[in-house]
Amino acid sequence: PLVAEILAEIQRRLSPEVTIIGHTDRTADDLYNIALGLRRATHVRDLLLAGGVEPALVEVASHGEADPLVPTADGVAEPRNRRAEVTIR
Repeated sequence: PLVAEILAEIQRRLSPEVTIIGHTDRTADDLYNIALGLRRATHVRDLLLAGGVEPALVEVASHGEADPLVPTADGVAEPRNRRAEVTIR
């Protein structure tokens, strides 16, 4: 359901710029989490492209475990930190 809302918002913009940032919790090492966050962001990008968004409008990045929604100690599993954030400008 969120993908449909995101697609509708992109279509409402005259010149949209879409940024997708993948995030992880702190249960793995830094390099793994950067790669996992990138996979999450890429998956969301692929859903948007399948919905008709032009590839040139979308940028993906990963923060890995560096920008948690819920701060935790290293090694703590926190599902709310496993996410992808979509910003539409």
